[in-house]
Amino acid sequence: MTEGEFRAACLAFPGADEGFNMSSVVFKVNGKVLACLLGEGEAMLTGIGPDEIDHLIEADPATFHATQHFREAKCIAAGLAALDPARLRAMLERRFRELAKKSVVKAWEAERP
Repeated sequence: MTEGEFRAACLAFPGADEGFNMSSVVFKVNGKVLACLLGEGEAMLTGIGPDEIDHLIEADPATFHATQHFREAKCIAAGLAALDPARLRAMLERRFRELAKKSVVKAWEAERP
């Protein structure tokens, strides 16, 4: 996956915004962080609990890793080159549903086939 494909996946959600913070490209929904591009082929996904972090790293160590700081912040780093687009979409969608206003999610669901 390229940075452009990751960006497109993040911005596909209604109300998703792209910004810049602390040398990273940040994607937000409803003012809260959905994901970040960290540079050097790395991305950060948010809203991932400690058990899921452990599971993802164990199941796919070539793609996922986390520092203690990331674990405490409920984040995981992913190498873009190995990141499966379907897995990314599912992770982003789950986080979008957590962050977006209920009315936005409801309208988005109504528009989907």
